[in-house]
Amino acid sequence: MTFTDILRTAVFALRGNWMRSALTSLGVIIGIAAVIVMVSVGQGTQSEIDKLVSGLGSQRLDISPGSRRGPGGARMSASSFFTLTEGDAEAIRSEIPEVQYVSGSLRGSAQVVFAENNWAATWQGVEPDYFEINAWRLAEGQPFEPQHYTGAAKVVILGETVRRELFGQDSGIGETVRLGRVLFTVVGVLEPKGQGGFGQDQDDVMMVPMETGRRRLLGAMGLPPRAVMQIALTVREADDLSYVQGEVEALLRQRHRIGPGEEDDFSVRNISEIVATRTATTRLMSLLLGAVATISLIVGGIGIMNIMLVSVTERIREIGLRMAVGAGPSDVRRQFLAEAMLISLIGGAIGIVLGIAGALLVGRFGALPVQLDGQVIGMAAGFSIATGLFFGYYPARKASQLDPIEALRQQ
Repeated sequence: MTFTDILRTAVFALRGNWMRSALTSLGVIIGIAAVIVMVSVGQGTQSEIDKLVSGLGSQRLDISPGSRRGPGGARMSASSFFTLTEGDAEAIRSEIPEVQYVSGSLRGSAQVVFAENNWAATWQGVEPDYFEINAWRLAEGQPFEPQHYTGAAKVVILGETVRRELFGQDSGIGETVRLGRVLFTVVGVLEPKGQGGFGQDQDDVMMVPMETGRRRLLGAMGLPPRAVMQIALTVREADDLSYVQGEVEALLRQRHRIGPGEEDDFSVRNISEIVATRTATTRLMSLLLGAVATISLIVGGIGIMNIMLVSVTERIREIGLRMAVGAGPSDVRRQFLAEAMLISLIGGAIGIVLGIAGALLVGRFGALPVQLDGQVIGMAAGFSIATGLFFGYYPARKASQLDPIEALRQQ
């Protein structure tokens, strides 16, 4: 029998009981569609999380005050004292050449008012490198001038959310706003960043020179001279991050006169560790989703095997007649294998179409990100072919081993 003969005979056999064939292929359809949708959702989620977390900076270190033990051994939180200074940031900049940018910062919250509009927002007191470390770019206006930093100038750069709440459609450049009890001039507006990796609105912020924040917004707190609440830095090469972390810790221990065995009065957070952890977690979740979908496909394949075994039992006389008129075992095997493959391929094609449509619908109307990948679709098609071959071989082999004389005796 030629390939065309085998294919024609398989189509004729499946059409003879089309309802059963359709229900048999339903398992493959669901399995293939599930593979595409679940793996696409897993890859989309991983890509989205990688994008959000990498926005924190994979070449960045954050240094914060550490906790202390007060009288009686009670541990005091880091927010209750200040151990970092501008001098620490300057020492890191000058003594560790692998560091690219470094900036101390202060922060607080205040009510900002313009005319009849007001908004409660956080502010950051920053140094020049802060904008590069956090990838902030200006949408309009001008950056802070050197004299703004040294002279505690009353100037402010607004995030997009604050600008919109105060000025609506206007840029607000050159306008005077009241931040707390102090009047500030708006000199710039930041490009919007949207929602952050932890759900916060990154654009609900205002930037002022650090000395301005210290003198005019935090004056009542009585900060120690040149104290900062945090130091952030980036390195030129990501491979140097672990080395720089060790150098920073050693330098700060030396500057803070911390002896061997004594507890640090600061903490260093390596953002790349968070990135690696999130990436590994989402990759495992993608594998889990793919495994669940693959189980659905295996169940569909078992359905094909079951129906093909039933078909062999029902068509024993037909098999015996074919062998009696000259068909060999290989012809019978190829015929039944072609039927199993045809069921699997038709189901796979429909499943691929439904899977792509389902993934697009989830991405459009669902809350989950979706990333369609040609490799995933190709993998699903390969699974479809493999399912027909694997689960169709045993029934086809069983049919080819029948004794034609015994088969013709079957009623």
